[in-house]
Order: sequence, then structure tokens, then C-alpha cells
Amino acid sequence: MRLDKFLKVSRLIKRRTVANEACDNERVTVNGRPARASYAVKEGDRISIRYGDKSLEVEVVSLQEHAGKAEASAMYREI
Repeated sequence: MRLDKFLKVSRLIKRRTVANEACDNERVTVNGRPARASYAVKEGDRISIRYGDKSLEVEVVSLQEHAGKAEASAMYREI
């Protein structure tokens, strides 16, 4: 699954276009490296997102094409 789609489906970022912009501006890193929106996310990857002066780091637990509100938070684990 693409990184931008994972961020949207897991509800870490509300819109896929916003996720694309965050990746283009190097605000999203995967396993310590800046990642493009087309990066193929795998289980076990560590994703770090910077929102201004705040930072959120999560580990990918599962990948789902579609997830409801309840299942979205089960797709990752906060570190």
C-alpha cells in the first residue's frame, strides 16, 4: 500500500492530498529516512510525522484497503 493512502486510511492525516504534500515537504519519514508518497508501506515500518513543532511516531501493525473509524486506530501502534 502506498504511504499516502496508508496515512489517509489509518486517519493519521485527513486527506490524501495533504499526505502527498507532507511527503513532498519531507515531513514524513519511514525508518528514519524521508519517504515519498509512493513508498510501499510494510508491516513493521516506523513512520514519523512532523506537525509544526510536534512529532508523532507510529509502527505499522496491519494494512487494510478500507477501514472504519474503529479499525483505523488498530492499523498502527504509537511509539
